[in-house]
Amino acid sequence: MTENVRSHAPKAAELLRLHYAPEILQVINVWDAITAKVVADVPGTKALATASHSIAASHGYEDGEHIPVDEMIAAVGLIASATSLPVSADLEAGYGNPGETVRKAIGAGAVGANIEDQMRPLSEAVEQMSAAVRAATGEGVDFVLNARTDAFLKAGDRDRAAVLADAIERGRAFLDVGATNVFVPGLLDEATVTALVEGIGWNKISVINVPGSLAPAKLQELGVARISYGPWTQRVALTALADATAELLAGGVLPDGTRQLN
Repeated sequence: MTENVRSHAPKAAELLRLHYAPEILQVINVWDAITAKVVADVPGTKALATASHSIAASHGYEDGEHIPVDEMIAAVGLIASATSLPVSADLEAGYGNPGETVRKAIGAGAVGANIEDQMRPLSEAVEQMSAAVRAATGEGVDFVLNARTDAFLKAGDRDRAAVLADAIERGRAFLDVGATNVFVPGLLDEATVTALVEGIGWNKISVINVPGSLAPAKLQELGVARISYGPWTQRVALTALADATAELLAGGVLPDGTRQLN
């Protein structure tokens, strides 16, 4: 373990503790140093997560590993260096080499990561997650792997019961190779969240909240460990920017209450 990685150990331990705590962990997704600083300074913020979609967009790329991996890792490093809080990095599907990508992310200051299965054959997806865990173990960090299954995102018109069964099977398999949590993105109703928690485990499910999602208090009651917001936080910021632009160009003035946050 290098001295740089050794310095991450307390943050890694704290992020792991937050995932096991009774209170649900909310991580607000950020995409650069200033958004990391602004969010970290808000009372109640305990950890941050990057959003790959948002980082890619801010660098002029489409989502889906179009941004070069080293450019993504550099952005993760700037975010991690902007805060003393633990940072979890969205690493998409690992850029063709999940183990090496996780190793680079740890070197940049991340102490957790999302890795997507993209509904690859189960054996391949399990190996992706296992490679990520092995890399983190090799670096000597209590890394939080938020193993993502795209079962619901890629469900199409499949029977919901079959989709749910897939998500549970994959989630259990990812936990078996050392993942900390199972991330199941999608617009999930109460019955689905309940079934996922029953099938995968209490405090083992991570979800994304989108417009129409269940409230954090309800998700905590159902046994969810973590909520993130993906690209929606950037969309909130860009909506505010677009609205302010329209107001200014129409002869308006800057909104009352605008704060200097940098």
